[in-house]
Amino acid sequence: MKAAIHPEYKETQMICACGTVMNTKSTEKVIRLDICSACHPFFTGLQKIVDAEGRVERFKKKYAKK
Repeated sequence: MKAAIHPEYKETQMICACGTVMNTKSTEKVIRLDICSACHPFFTGLQKIVDAEGRVERFKKKYAKK
């Protein structure tokens, strides 16, 4: 490897939106995540709908049985 051309590889904190903090190594100092293994439905077995614009509620309201 050539000297002085590679970025510094340092300790990093990965912070999820659910509040989970994981430590790893990367070239970035802090990495922010939207979803991680602690809150992802595949790993938890729970269905969790991530909806930022209210689309799920609009769908339920539109197709609700009256």
